[in-house]
Amino acid sequence: MRHQWSVFVIFVLGIPLAAGLSQAGEGQRRPNFVFFLVDDLGWRDLGCYGSTFYETPNLDRLARSGMRFTDAYASCPVCSPTRASIMTGKYPPRVGITDWIPGRRAKNQKLLGPPIHNQLALEEVTVAEALKEAGYRTFFAGKWHLGGKGFWPEQQGFDINKGGHHRGSPPGGYYSPYNNPALADGPEGEYLTDRLAAESIRFLRQVDDQPFLLYLSFYTVHTPIQACRRHIERFEKKAAALPPMEGPAQIREGEGWTKMRQDHPAYASMVYAMDENVGRVLDALDELRLSDNTVVFFTSDNGGLSTLYRRGFPTCNLPLRAGKGWCYEGGIRVPLIIRAPGVTRPGSTCHVPVISTDFYPTILQLAGLPLRPEQHQDGLSLTPLLRGADRLARQAIFWHYPHYHGSAWKPGAAIRCGPWKLIEFFEDRRAELYNLDQDIGERQELSAAFPEKKAELLDRLHRWQRQLGAKMPRPNPDYKPAR
Repeated sequence: MRHQWSVFVIFVLGIPLAAGLSQAGEGQRRPNFVFFLVDDLGWRDLGCYGSTFYETPNLDRLARSGMRFTDAYASCPVCSPTRASIMTGKYPPRVGITDWIPGRRAKNQKLLGPPIHNQLALEEVTVAEALKEAGYRTFFAGKWHLGGKGFWPEQQGFDINKGGHHRGSPPGGYYSPYNNPALADGPEGEYLTDRLAAESIRFLRQVDDQPFLLYLSFYTVHTPIQACRRHIERFEKKAAALPPMEGPAQIREGEGWTKMRQDHPAYASMVYAMDENVGRVLDALDELRLSDNTVVFFTSDNGGLSTLYRRGFPTCNLPLRAGKGWCYEGGIRVPLIIRAPGVTRPGSTCHVPVISTDFYPTILQLAGLPLRPEQHQDGLSLTPLLRGADRLARQAIFWHYPHYHGSAWKPGAAIRCGPWKLIEFFEDRRAELYNLDQDIGERQELSAAFPEKKAELLDRLHRWQRQLGAKMPRPNPDYKPAR
């Protein structure tokens, strides 16, 4: 079977995994880590995940040299909670960040979302801090969105910060001047995606024998959608050559609309520029002879922006349903590629469901460092999967998004257990049940046919929420139903 969720534990904690990554006489030197995080990149936005309109030759090459995950998930359908979970190894409710910071202001809505923390607590020991304590040099570039001054990357374990501050989108847009308090402006017309890669490569050229963590958190492909001028003509021509659509360009999703085809030239140029700059960093690793001892991660913080109250969305996540902001697969399933030399088999594929909390213990274990189970409480090391195992010691994964979102999502939560997926909507306590093995697009609602499975998953979801102390929305006393 494709998904196997029985309890299966591989005890590899005492194995010095770094030795498998160390070649060329470096002995037991700890591996380096390069972590690429893209903002709002959809599961279907890469060539190696099935896109035929966007072009990602460098990421396709990375997938051929490492392991591609088909069932990887962000911890939340919006950015800040997922970013917090990567840093801490904890589910968003556990760190008190369940919406993008500072969140959407309530309008005339039936429920009031619970308050959130507007910064990642300094008491958390981030993965960067754990590596720094072990002698790593740590570098951050790009989007942070986990708190204002005093809570920037420098206070959370990073030696160097190029561009990380409180804002979730580039304040000056994608062309210099950037109006970014943590990044000096470049020459007029410099493209932000290029600049962040250049800063990363500059860091690589300055490292010596000290192991490092390079965390490149692109602002792209988040709005504003601003084309990379080098590439826009290429995709305008490609869009013009597309055949007419056979069906509607958008379909309804609740009170919103979902885009039904990838055909946005400006967005495509942003994806291409992101891929180009990933390639620049990977080429620098090769040039500096660092690749054989460097683990590379590539993923996204949530699904692609395909669903909104208004039309004007940039991408399409089909065959997945909906997009950013939703707990349907289009909002939470993301691309994930990991290349760990000497550990991953080139060109391999993993179908086991994994989630953002898993990166922290994976990095520690690959570095040969002790795990910190009191910190990364909700993560599991993916190392067994990287070595070829086909299951993890986990029966279910969870999402809790008790807020309204501009995508037309209404407060709710979700659970996946094997092929089964349940989504609960808090306004009316309605629950939907799907079998993802048979229906990846979540179109065949099965709760009436499988009432016992629905009850089982609801009970498991509610027990998880209670265990984590997940905050729930409350009725809005000023709500006035539309007439």
